[in-house]
This record gives sequence, structure tokens and C-alpha cells, in this order.
Amino acid sequence: MVTSHWRAAPAQAASLRRRGAVLESAILDAALEQLSTVGWNGLTMEGVAAGAQTGKAAVYRRWPSKEDLVADALQAGLPRMDEAPDLGSVREDLLALCLQARDAMFSRPGFALRSVIHECDTMQAERFHSVITGGVVEPAIKLLHEIITRGIARGEVRPDAVNSYVCDAIPAMMMYRTKMCASEWPDRDIQEMIDQLMLPLLRPEGT
Repeated sequence: MVTSHWRAAPAQAASLRRRGAVLESAILDAALEQLSTVGWNGLTMEGVAAGAQTGKAAVYRRWPSKEDLVADALQAGLPRMDEAPDLGSVREDLLALCLQARDAMFSRPGFALRSVIHECDTMQAERFHSVITGGVVEPAIKLLHEIITRGIARGEVRPDAVNSYVCDAIPAMMMYRTKMCASEWPDRDIQEMIDQLMLPLLRPEGT
């Protein structure tokens, strides 16, 4: 019996076994892993290919540039925020939403997103503007708007509180303290932000 001495390299063998959507998912997952560990500046197409156990050519066939790959990886990996909590009071609704946002910020896709925001230059950041706005900012603002509107209907919130400044307060505070103060937003800090910032800001006059 003749035995062949040739064997495919591990990456080549894995590439042969996985095709189409399965391989694409592995590549996007490897890109998120690279972003969350070595950051935007450390991410390379070669490193992503190695993490996905495929060849570099398989990555470039689908994504001609690092920017294209990262945009798709973020879009696929960012947690979805589709439904506003409805727990019976504006305090509990805001608290639940902020805990959800905190968990998303410190998830692997969240770390990946922050590496892009903090490390990309102005031209590169423009490439990700729609991903960040459509995937993170707009959904969060929409849910805050819904919670505040519901609070107005219950008489918990002053009628003129649905405006862009009020809705920006929580995202702005969370981003600022995460970046400038290295806060990881433990539950107690989130509760204090709601009780000391948001509820006085939203409360009707005379209550």
C-alpha cells in the first residue's frame, strides 16, 4: 500500500472543511478577538487569518481592506438593543437599560468598538461612523426616548424632558467616565448616576 507523505497545513485543512457563511463567521469572530486583545493598531489581516485557521487569501477575497473587515465584524458582533425595559417606573427602566449598556460596553465586541474609537485617525473613523451611530448611538437614544416618554405618561417625568440634551446625558456620562476615569461601572455607580443625575433632571417641578 502506498501512503502519501503530503498533508495539508492545519490552516489549509480547516479552510477546506469550512466554506461560505461558516468560514465568514470564523473570520469575523477572529477579527473581533484581535480587536479586543491587540486593538486596532495591532490587528493585521495575517493575524485574523491565523485566528480563523484559514489562509490570508480567503480573508482578502471577502474583505479587500482592514477597514472593510472591521466594519463588518463590528456590525455582526455588537449586541442588539431592540427593546426598552418596562418595569413599572422610570428609575427601574433606566437602571435596567444602563446595566444592559454596561454589559455591552465591556463585552468582547464592546472592547473591540472602543479600540476603534480610541485608536483610529479621523479618516479611518469616518469609515465606522455609520456602524457606531446605527449600531450603538441611535438604538440607545431611541430606548431612552421611549423610557422618558413612558415616564411622562405616568406623571413621573416633566413634560419637556424629551429632548436631545436629556437623552444624551447617560451615554455621554458613561463614555466620559469609562475613557477618562477608567470606570468599569459597577452596579452601585450606575444606581448613583440614575438617582443623583437622571431622576433630579427628569423630576416634575414641585416633587
